[in-house]
Amino acid sequence: MIDFQPTDGLIVVDIQRDFCPGGTLAVPQGDEIIDVVNRIIKKAEEAGSVIVYTRDWHPENHLSFKAYGGIWPPHCVQWTPGAEFHPQLYLSEKGIILDKGTHPEFEAYSGFQGTGLHQIFKDRGVNRVFVVGLATDYCVKETAVDALRYRYETFVVADAVKGVNVNPDDSQKALQHIEDMGGKVILSQELLP
Repeated sequence: MIDFQPTDGLIVVDIQRDFCPGGTLAVPQGDEIIDVVNRIIKKAEEAGSVIVYTRDWHPENHLSFKAYGGIWPPHCVQWTPGAEFHPQLYLSEKGIILDKGTHPEFEAYSGFQGTGLHQIFKDRGVNRVFVVGLATDYCVKETAVDALRYRYETFVVADAVKGVNVNPDDSQKALQHIEDMGGKVILSQELLP
């Protein structure tokens, strides 16, 4: 059993309407992780851990969109319903919301990219990071990889993430890559009673 500590960071990655069923870039069954994610958030909250929610917050002319040379349909456009957090996601009053991908000319898959997240964790003495959310093979992977680059002990909770899987095994490859870089892939039962 792993107990959350005040020196832990929990990063809840992009659990937004557009990444869930019915959204413009839906992760298949993306909403199925929300119950376990909520339980993890509440456990981290009880321990006084630092809880961060990342969200894609794109301008309508973002370079990742097909119309502007990218590979994705428009998604998580600022101030639209699709950019909102999923209504069933538990938002801790102590949580910090960080927007990424806010500049039209820059892509940002990682929660650390252009958000000040590393400084937030440094200021609060965080040394261990847990990552949950969407999508395993893009933003979860890049967030975990950056956490490892910043030398945090990094855990990805396998049953609290889901992938886009453009190719059928992309999520599995992402988790393997995280492990190859020194991260740990765990199950929620290792965190929850």
